Amino acid sequence: MLHLFTGLEFHTGLMLVLALIFVLVYEAINGFHDTANAVATVIYTRALRSQLAVAMSGVFNFLGVLMGGLSVAYAIVHLLPTDLLLNVSSAHGLAMMFSMLLAAILWNLGTWYFGLPASSSHTLIGAIIGIGLTNALVSDSSVVQALNIPKLIEIFLSLIISPLVGLVLAGAMVFVLRRYWSSTKKRRRIHLTPAEREKKDGKRKPPFWTRIALIFSAAGVSFSHGANDGQKGIGLIMLVLIGVAPAGFVVNMNASGYDISRTRDAVNHLQQYYTQHPGAFTHVVGPDEAPVPPPAAAIPAPAAPLPGAASPGGPAVPPAASGAPMANGQMLDPSIAPQTQEFHCDLSRALFAINRASLLLGNLDSYETLNADQRSHVRRLLMCIADTADKVAKLPETSAADKRFLSNLRQDLLYTVEYAPMWIIIAVALALSLGTMVGWRRVATTIGEKIGKKGMTYAQGLSAQMTAAVSIGVASYTGMPVSTTHVLSSAVTGTMVVDGGGVQGKTVKNILLAWVLTLPVAIILAGSLYWLALKLI
Repeated sequence: MLHLFTGLEFHTGLMLVLALIFVLVYEAINGFHDTANAVATVIYTRALRSQLAVAMSGVFNFLGVLMGGLSVAYAIVHLLPTDLLLNVSSAHGLAMMFSMLLAAILWNLGTWYFGLPASSSHTLIGAIIGIGLTNALVSDSSVVQALNIPKLIEIFLSLIISPLVGLVLAGAMVFVLRRYWSSTKKRRRIHLTPAEREKKDGKRKPPFWTRIALIFSAAGVSFSHGANDGQKGIGLIMLVLIGVAPAGFVVNMNASGYDISRTRDAVNHLQQYYTQHPGAFTHVVGPDEAPVPPPAAAIPAPAAPLPGAASPGGPAVPPAASGAPMANGQMLDPSIAPQTQEFHCDLSRALFAINRASLLLGNLDSYETLNADQRSHVRRLLMCIADTADKVAKLPETSAADKRFLSNLRQDLLYTVEYAPMWIIIAVALALSLGTMVGWRRVATTIGEKIGKKGMTYAQGLSAQMTAAVSIGVASYTGMPVSTTHVLSSAVTGTMVVDGGGVQGKTVKNILLAWVLTLPVAIILAGSLYWLALKLI
């Protein structure tokens, strides 16, 4: 693993280590900031003692990170525009990451100190927006293009809708339990508070099956939290490593020959699709800019051309004497040689990018064969090609079958680009789970005692936890970053409203205020820190 960092200057390596520590600190704070959401209900219903509940939450957070996949990780990363991700230098990459993480850490610590269940997801997304906008201002580029707007809208919708889903579903569940589950005296015990249970039955613990359900649903919330929020830390670390140590991380150096062939086949299939659907391609890149694709019959499965042979869509490959770059022992078209200037994802040249990617990947069995610049160029080409495929898939005239086909191709195109080494996943899992063990009490007190006017019943706790576990779990595996904090706190609020207990207006107002302020504060704070860092570079 350490060989991947070779070639870095000492001070760059030192700053890289510091940046990685910052990410892990952010994840640890996220752990104790958001753990309260997973343990508050199970503690306040006396289903588990606080120490055992927190330990259980830490274990399931760890497992959630390990098994959660990477869809949310790269959904967060791709909030930044493709060109910014492709052209980030070591110094600017470090400035970007330190500004983003410091802003998120400061806001998370502040809201935790005052016991406010604010969203770590909102904070991180606001920080990313601040970085993108500031980068546009200092580089005199378009503010509209400073962010990946479609991805931003998609994430905003998930962050806005998910609390409403929590509110409605949890309220509906407690209503069903009250209406249809209370036919016997034994079943009505689920609607008791712990104090009422102790007074009525002389027992401190919930009924056996209710207690089991509370414990399992709390474990589900912790697992879902790890699967969703843990991925954000993984994405941040990959962003740091790709920007600062690109030689070892721009592509998956452990990718097998089969993995690379999977990507190569996706490039070939996408090339054929564009040839067969020129109208869709022209609609994306513009009628005046779209290159004329070669006829379908002229598109063989790409292989590295022989010296002097013509490459598809490009000039003849010169012989070895010309000094053309080599890949996997084969001569490459000099037009695909990595460029020293900034790389821009020009959709009007997507077919040429496909041809270049085909040449670089032709007969390639290992990325070790390519030099560092060629690896970076492969990443840039694949991201640009995948961006085009994504835009074509979203056209209204694209059929459902073609949408699925293009979506599968996009996954294959980025299979060796959107990845994370196991040591990164384990490091984030440990940081999140260890952070879970401390600092949880402040926010847990707010959720357990200060949202409702009355104590939390078993039914309310169970409804809130099951709603949060399922909705966050679904979001994690569909690539939607949602706020565990807002889903669970809104679910608790929904149960309190439906069950007739009412809510404490002051607490709900404070939660709403934190929800409203998180994005603008994070945007301003991260943007200001990034601007200051760029001035000091």
